[in-house]
Amino acid sequence: MELGENNHRVFILKPRIANTQFISPHSATPRNKKNLLLACTGSTATLKLPEMLATLTSYSACLSIHLILSPSSLRFLPNTLTEPSPATAIPTRYPIVSRAWTNDDEWVEWTKPGDPVLHIELRKWADMLLIAPLSADSLSKMVGGRVNGLLGGVVRTWDVEKSMVVAPAMDAFMWKHPMTGVHVNALKGSFDWVKVLEPVEQSFLPVDGGMDVMAGWRDVVEYVVKELGLERKQMDGYLGLRGWR
Repeated sequence: MELGENNHRVFILKPRIANTQFISPHSATPRNKKNLLLACTGSTATLKLPEMLATLTSYSACLSIHLILSPSSLRFLPNTLTEPSPATAIPTRYPIVSRAWTNDDEWVEWTKPGDPVLHIELRKWADMLLIAPLSADSLSKMVGGRVNGLLGGVVRTWDVEKSMVVAPAMDAFMWKHPMTGVHVNALKGSFDWVKVLEPVEQSFLPVDGGMDVMAGWRDVVEYVVKELGLERKQMDGYLGLRGWR
């Protein structure tokens, strides 16, 4: 509601984003695409998301993507991917993305017991969960089993028969801190369904530059392509990941 001419009350109806309810198709439903659930957490390495999506678009004939964006990851995306909302802006620019989800979507369509719960539906839908980048904060929450937001719900209810891939991203001081070693070793030792793609240490700046380092985004995409078996289904004319190095 706003005040119009002569202080008369004026009610303005703002457009509402289309129904956010998502229900995973039955597991027996035939499909010719792999389903990738790609999540970004609060790291400057989120800046690499557009490049990752642009490359994965070459596999749109055999790959579907849903995104999960943590609240702190949104600050590292350009306005072209967040306005009027990530839910509409990202699929418009990258049609391989069916939808971009945030914490605000988790319970917006839930009204009663028995209604679909978003993090459960996304977990059922996905063949693989890729968290790239995985911030130091999200890494610690993951190891501790905390259910923090939409992504935390997906991780905590994940089917351990499916692939989960994480690409930690942080600066040199965080990466070399003993606590990070404890968390990474816990993932490798106790969570055998999780593949950790470590950052390349040679990429760390010799001084505190404030930029996070992640495994090369091309290497991350290449791992996903191979793990999901997408190499045999590349689109005609695509150069392949090796050609982009």
